[in-house]
Amino acid sequence: MIEKKTVRQIVEEWLEGKDYFLVEVTVSPDDRIVVEIDHAEGVWIEDCVELSRFIESKLNREEEDYELEVGSAGIGQPFKVVQQYYIHIGQEVEVLTKGGRKLAGVLKDANEEQFVVGVEKKVKAEGSKRPKMVEEDETFRYEDIKYTKYLISFK
Repeated sequence: MIEKKTVRQIVEEWLEGKDYFLVEVTVSPDDRIVVEIDHAEGVWIEDCVELSRFIESKLNREEEDYELEVGSAGIGQPFKVVQQYYIHIGQEVEVLTKGGRKLAGVLKDANEEQFVVGVEKKVKAEGSKRPKMVEEDETFRYEDIKYTKYLISFK
């Protein structure tokens, strides 16, 4: 069986000096290898082909047969690495907490421990007859959420 660690090292070698980053490598027991990469400006098919060929040049099909799939992190899929938070700052995201609370807002900031989302809420100011929409920042630790994903909007 092909080792996940081996594939990860090959991908990291290809990524050196590029603005792409590794999202995930999976290797199934029947040697189906899936590599997901991402980039702030999107992933080009030509780069996926180049990475695929690079990986194939480093693995020996004579020793082990494998299936290889190289692609971008799926749009609308939950974020898997912190870099995905960084490249989506300023964009709308959906967050589902481990407590079951789902909310949407603008991703405002992210670091290694937590991220901040600006969420629109109705707040009734004292002495006012009607509630107004105000934006409040909510901070989340990564371990307190089930997922965060880019919110696709067709407005």
